Amino acid sequence: TEQAVAVAGGIIGGILLFVLLGITAYLLWKKFCRLFSYEKLINPVKTSNANALFQDQANSEIQLKSTSRSRSVPFIIPPTLHGRDWIHLTNEEQVQEDRDPYMTPQSGPRSSFHSLAGAYVVGTINPDLYKFPEDKSETDFPDGNIGRLWFSIEYEQESERLLVSLIKVRKLQPPADSCSPFVKIYLLPDERSYLQSKTKRKTLNPQFDENFVFQVSSKMLLQRTLKFLVYHVDKHKKHHLLGQVIFPLKNEALTEDNKLVIWRDLEKENLEPPSEHGDIQFSLSYNDYLGRLTVVVLRARGLKLQEESPAVGVYVKVSLMNHNKFIKSKKTASLLGTPNPVYNETFSFKADQTELDTASLSLSVLQTIKGEKTLLLGRVVVGPFMYTRGKELEHWNEMISKPKELVKRWHALCHST
Repeated sequence: TEQAVAVAGGIIGGILLFVLLGITAYLLWKKFCRLFSYEKLINPVKTSNANALFQDQANSEIQLKSTSRSRSVPFIIPPTLHGRDWIHLTNEEQVQEDRDPYMTPQSGPRSSFHSLAGAYVVGTINPDLYKFPEDKSETDFPDGNIGRLWFSIEYEQESERLLVSLIKVRKLQPPADSCSPFVKIYLLPDERSYLQSKTKRKTLNPQFDENFVFQVSSKMLLQRTLKFLVYHVDKHKKHHLLGQVIFPLKNEALTEDNKLVIWRDLEKENLEPPSEHGDIQFSLSYNDYLGRLTVVVLRARGLKLQEESPAVGVYVKVSLMNHNKFIKSKKTASLLGTPNPVYNETFSFKADQTELDTASLSLSVLQTIKGEKTLLLGRVVVGPFMYTRGKELEHWNEMISKPKELVKRWHALCHST
C-alpha cells in the first residue's frame, strides 16, 4: 500500500512539473513574439507601403483641417533615433542635422530621412497654441481716445532714485493740424517742481526716449504718484494741455531687477475749479449675474485740510447702506496729508438686484490728526431717487443701465449728513 501511494505521488508530481514547464515555455514564447513584433515595427518598411500609410493619414488630416480654423502640423516619429536627424516637412529634400551635444552616439547604421519612408504619423500639433500673444497696444484705440503714453519705471534702493523713462506718445488729438508736443513729469504730492522733455516738432506720434531721475526715499516711495502732462506748443508759443496720465506707485513692485514698461491712455484734466469742500472721482459698476456692486475710488482734489495740527493721513471710507441702515464699509489706504490724493483702489459689495432700489453708497473723505479724533473733510452719497438727485442720481442710473461697465464721474463733497 505504501509503495502504491509513493508511485501515485511521483506520477502526480511529474505531471505538475510538466505543466509548470509548459506554462513557462508558453510565457517565454509570448514575450519573444512581442519583442519580435516591436523590432519589426520600428525597422524601416518598404517605401511604397510607408508612403501609402502616410498618404492615408495625410488625407484624414486634410479632412480635419477643413473643419478647423487653424492649420495643423503632423507630429511624426522617425523610424529610428540613430543620428537624430530632423526633416523639413514642406521640403523633403532639405535636411537639417541638429545633434544634441548631450546625446551619446549609438552604434548602428544611420538612417536617411530624405523621404518619409518608415515614419509614423501619431497626431497633429496646433501652431496657434505656441504663439506669443500679439501686442495690440499700438493698434487698438477705443472710441474717443485722445492719445496713449508709454513709459518705464525702476527704483534703485541703494541710491534711493526713481528712474523714469519717457518712451513715446501715439495718436495725439491736437487743437490744430500741426502738433509740437512735450511732456511735464511730476512726482506728487509735490506739484511745484517738475521735469520736462524736449519738444518734438510737427508730429502726432512723438518718440521721446528720454530718462529722468527723482530722488525719493524707499519709505516715501509708495506714497508718491507720477503725473504726466502732455502739452502742445502752437506757432505763438502758447501751451495747450492735450491730456494727462496719473500713475500711483503704491501698487507696483519696484526693484532694481524689475523695470516696468507701462502704457496708459491720456485723460482730460478737469478744468473746473474745485467745489467748496473739494471733489472726489470714482467709478461704479454692477454685475447683475454675480450680484456684485463694484466701486473704484480714483482720486480727490481741492480738499480743505485741517492745518491746526500735522496731518497723519487722508483716506476714503466707502459704506453700503440699505434703507439708511449700515450694511458694510471698507477703507482705502491712508495717504499723507495732500489736498489731491490719488488712490486707485477697488472695493466690491454683495448686493442683490432687487435691493438696488433701496440701497445707496456713501463715500466719506476723512483726515486723521495726531492726538485728535478723525475729521470729516467731505462726503457724497450716490443711489436711487429715494436718496439722491442731480449728478449722484445720474451716476447711479447710468451704472444700472450699463451692467458690467465701469462708469466714472467727479462729485462735489459736502459736510451734510
